[in-house]
Amino acid sequence: MDRIRARLEATAFPDLDSMMLGYAAAAADTARERYRHRLDFTDHSITALEAVLSELAESLPDADSDEGADWDFEVRLWGAYLGEVLRRRYNGAWEMTNYPGGLSSMPAIDIRGSRLFPLMKVYRRLTMGEDESVNNFYQMVTERLGKPAQVN
Repeated sequence: MDRIRARLEATAFPDLDSMMLGYAAAAADTARERYRHRLDFTDHSITALEAVLSELAESLPDADSDEGADWDFEVRLWGAYLGEVLRRRYNGAWEMTNYPGGLSSMPAIDIRGSRLFPLMKVYRRLTMGEDESVNNFYQMVTERLGKPAQVN
């Protein structure tokens, strides 16, 4: 994992889209190599993502510890993957925006005027447990947004 983290953090991505795609691809590689799950950017892979996050939540140090930087990386990695699945399904766009009530900017997905915060969802899943399931989140989002975007 340190090798992947070092590579990603050393990369000068030209834009937010490239950065999030790079992190999402690294998440797919990490899921396969470290957790033996297949993340293929489809709806079905969200169940595998939930399994990875469940295992990861048990192994991470406390978010308030000196190793808290590990959380930032893990949230970026897995949040980018969740966001890419949604972005692709609905032809959305990555943007930097403030989280409601927050003071700092973070990556979000704009889908037909709706903003989704996949990194925040992953953070909540890792820190708050199974009640913050990404499976449930994904199901709720897809029910509200409806059919996937048509690809020409």
